[in-house]
Amino acid sequence: ADAAAAEAGGRWQPVGIASWYGAAHEGRPTATGRPYRMRELTAAHPTLPHGTRLLVTNLRNGRKVVVRVSDRGPQGGKRIIDLSRAAAERLEHAREAATSNA
Repeated sequence: ADAAAAEAGGRWQPVGIASWYGAAHEGRPTATGRPYRMRELTAAHPTLPHGTRLLVTNLRNGRKVVVRVSDRGPQGGKRIIDLSRAAAERLEHAREAATSNA
């Protein structure tokens, strides 16, 4: 699904593809050293500082969620952000795009 992400202050607003990662990554260390928890509202981004809070919008249905950058990714492709399973569920992204699960 297409997604738009904006830093809380609205300074960063790229539009692109979001994917999500779930159970296969549960407990694995993230780039911050903390274990990945698929039920937390987190995301992976290639360059934004860890701890950055982002507002992510599913442009297909208008649903929004605030996530915290806790990992690096996505790796290659056209995706601009990887979301935790919980964030994808809030956006109803997991249901409509399960095949994009990273």
